[in-house]
Amino acid sequence: MATNDAFKIASLEGKVTLITGASSGIGAATSILFAKLGAQLALNGRNVENLTKVAKQCIELGAAQPLLVPGDLSDEDTVKRTVEQTLSHFGRLDVLINSAGILAMGSIESTSLEQYDTVMNVNVRSVFLMTHLCVPHLIKTKGSIVNVSSVNGQRSFPGVLAYCMSKSAIDQFTRCTALELAAKQVRVNSVCPGVIITEVHRRAGLDEEQYAKFLERCKETHALGRPGEVDEVAQAIAFLASDAASFITGVNLPVDGGRHAMCPR
Repeated sequence: MATNDAFKIASLEGKVTLITGASSGIGAATSILFAKLGAQLALNGRNVENLTKVAKQCIELGAAQPLLVPGDLSDEDTVKRTVEQTLSHFGRLDVLINSAGILAMGSIESTSLEQYDTVMNVNVRSVFLMTHLCVPHLIKTKGSIVNVSSVNGQRSFPGVLAYCMSKSAIDQFTRCTALELAAKQVRVNSVCPGVIITEVHRRAGLDEEQYAKFLERCKETHALGRPGEVDEVAQAIAFLASDAASFITGVNLPVDGGRHAMCPR
C-alpha cells in the first residue's frame, strides 16, 4: 500500500469545512487541526474576539483566511446565514462539524422549562437545522458530517438532565441520518467526549474550587485516570471526517478515557 493511502488522515487538503462552536474548546481545537491538515475553513462561534484569534492561529499555520460567520445558532436566521455565506464564498461544502453546544446544570426538580428549551435549542434544534440545510450540498461532494456529542448521551448522570437528554438526541440523530444518507455516500458520525478541559463547566456555573474537585475526581471516573484535552477530541473528529474513515458511518465514538465502559462497584 502506498504511503499516501495509508495516511489519508494526514491531509484534509482543500476540503471545505464548516465548523460551528469554533470560538472555544473542542471547536477551536478542531479548527486549528483542520487548518494544519489543509482544509478551507468556515468558522462559526458566538464570541467574535475569540473567533478572530482562532482564525489568526489558522493563518499562522499556513491556512488560507478562514471565513468567519459569527452568531448564536439558536437563532434560525444565523444558521441560514452561516450556510449561505459558506456556499457563496467557497461554492461547495465537503465537511460539516457540528460542535456548538452548551452545558447546563439542573435536575427534574430544578430545571426550568426555559432552561430546558435553551439547552435543546442550542444542542439539538440548531444541529438539526444546520444539517438539514447542509445536506443537499454534502450530497454533491459525497461529504461527511461529524457531530460533537458526549458520554452523557450514552450514560446517565444526575444533575445535568437537559444536557444528557440533548446528547442522547444527537447520538440518535447521528445514527438515523447516517442510515438515511448512506445510499448517497454521505457519512455521518459523532464523537462522545468524556470530561475535557474547556471553559464549558465554568460557564455552567462551577467556581474554581468546584471545578478543581471535578477534575480531580476524573482520576476515579475515567479509566485512564485523567480528564481529556481538546486536541485529543479534535484528532478523533479529523479521523472521522477524513477518507481514513471511508467505511465508517453511524458511529458514536467514545473519546472519554474509558468512562463509558465503567461501572461503579
